[in-house]
Amino acid sequence: MQTVTLHTPEPLPVRTGYEGIHAMNEAIERNAWGIASSVDIYNCDPSTIRDADAIRRFVVELCDLIEMKRFGETQVVHFGEDERVAGYSMVQLIETSLISGHFANQTNAVYLDVFSCKPYLPETVQQFAQEYFEGSHSNLNVSLRY
Repeated sequence: MQTVTLHTPEPLPVRTGYEGIHAMNEAIERNAWGIASSVDIYNCDPSTIRDADAIRRFVVELCDLIEMKRFGETQVVHFGEDERVAGYSMVQLIETSLISGHFANQTNAVYLDVFSCKPYLPETVQQFAQEYFEGSHSNLNVSLRY
């Protein structure tokens, strides 16, 4: 049997240079197709990331917060034969693209992605998600799509 050592990375600064309102403003000014943000959240509350209904509530609240119109129901499916990746995965279509995430049981981490051609504040997503899932820290990466 192989022993795996797990660790949670220390928080990193936003690597793309897009911070706060600047990402949203630049997306508007440069006529970007959209904003893509990825949030990795560490040391989350195990009971919340293992609760499909809590994940669905998170999506509804997040969409309301960043003013995205949901299209259809949130899909939440638990799978993963390999314990390293086992957990819930979520996808929510929004009228301006989609929100997706994976909730890793083994590390109690959340990997959340939001892509929208409607401008939004990535830091709002990061802060809300980290608070909702009670993570100790998170990393945010933002890119503009053209």
